Amino acid sequence: MKVFIFALALATLTAAAAAPKSIQPVENELLAVEKRIIEIYRENVPAVVNVRSIAVQTNIFYGEEIEIPRGMGTGFVWDGEGHIVTNFHVVQGGDEFVITFHGDKGEYKAVVQGVDPKNDIALLKLEKRPKNLRYANIGKSKELVVGQMAMAIGNPLGFDYSLSRGIVSATGREMLGIGGVKIRNMIQTDAAINQGNSGGPLLDSSGRVIGMNTMIASRSGSSAGLGFAVPIDTISKAVPQLIEHGKIIRPGLGITVLDDPRVRDQYPKGAVLRWVDPDRGAGKAGLKGMRRGSFGRLYFGDVIISIDGNEVNTLDDIYFVLSKFKIGDTVTVEFLRDDKKQKAKVTLQEL
Repeated sequence: MKVFIFALALATLTAAAAAPKSIQPVENELLAVEKRIIEIYRENVPAVVNVRSIAVQTNIFYGEEIEIPRGMGTGFVWDGEGHIVTNFHVVQGGDEFVITFHGDKGEYKAVVQGVDPKNDIALLKLEKRPKNLRYANIGKSKELVVGQMAMAIGNPLGFDYSLSRGIVSATGREMLGIGGVKIRNMIQTDAAINQGNSGGPLLDSSGRVIGMNTMIASRSGSSAGLGFAVPIDTISKAVPQLIEHGKIIRPGLGITVLDDPRVRDQYPKGAVLRWVDPDRGAGKAGLKGMRRGSFGRLYFGDVIISIDGNEVNTLDDIYFVLSKFKIGDTVTVEFLRDDKKQKAKVTLQEL
């Protein structure tokens, strides 16, 4: 009898040991990296907003104004004054903007403070701020390293306040933006970015904003591990001007250039001037645009080949070189006229 009882107890213990335990995923048992990601999300999501763009049109039959939703994107709070950074293409074409916050059922109206289309940046200003307004921790993008962790928070495809994680895949990328010129020094990431993520923050492992998610490279229109963000250094440079002037005040030469493949065949190097403002820097320095000769024949203008030693071949190149200078600076412009090289000192004026 004792043997039977002992065997039964042994079998019970063996069965209990073999039974799988129910694992409860408590936060204390998470990996250190998981805890850090959770912490970054919790710290930053209060500063991430949903931006809803609305166009206001007048009903031609009744004369009433009607509101038409144009789209939705993401943004992040820049400061305690209620400034919100987002993409220009998020606000383009909108008349009214509605901002919502994570965990806040209220809706807050905002107005456009200023835009920088060439870098796809827009700055909104809340008309009324929430009681507990939180703003983002702004970082730096100059010294980013390929391989470091990157996280995106946004509203992809309408799924509010989603988090995706990846790495910085590359830096210094150049992508053609909505403003018609290339956006320089963009950050490439494989953190999933989809429609609706535009304008949201890209964060590093310290929870600092290192860029603004802006576009993807995809044949299907969905995330394919090729997301691109405007670097935060570019945004940090733009925001003060947008707050003060509502636009970016850029230095320029006072010119337009020809953008025609047939011209490129004749002048594979350099930017051919189409028109030169006689009252601006280039005109005052003696540069000439296209002119009409006898019998109505058109002649090409001067061909700018470098600015302060930097080779230029397109308007985009000129725009990028001049972005390093400020209004009032003097640059040396090297150009061709009748196939002969010449130089001129040009004082930069507001574009």
